[in-house]
Amino acid sequence: MVSYVLIMFCDSPSKLKVGSLGILSFKDGYYYYVGSANCGMHRIKRHFKKDKKKRWHIDYITPAMQIVGAIILKDIECRVAEKFKGFERIKGFGCSDCSCDSHLFYSQNLTLEFLST
Repeated sequence: MVSYVLIMFCDSPSKLKVGSLGILSFKDGYYYYVGSANCGMHRIKRHFKKDKKKRWHIDYITPAMQIVGAIILKDIECRVAEKFKGFERIKGFGCSDCSCDSHLFYSQNLTLEFLST
């Protein structure tokens, strides 16, 4: 299994409508989205496009944030999400097909601390 962590930066607080989750508030800082890359690199490349059809939760927020980069990991997506222990979780985001409580995490500062757990 292959997963990725998309790292994004929000430069000012905002409220965004995120599909069925409704309106969510985003603080300035860094957001980390965990997704599955089993379909190949096109899933990751898709996040870097500005004009795309909104299909997943992540598609609603990427246009409003700066994409910093992506890290590819050889692990199951849910196991990667478990590594974000000290991070704030955005409840229900990106995890409608699993039992995780979130696949989107927030930190005021840029960190790769999750890689060491």
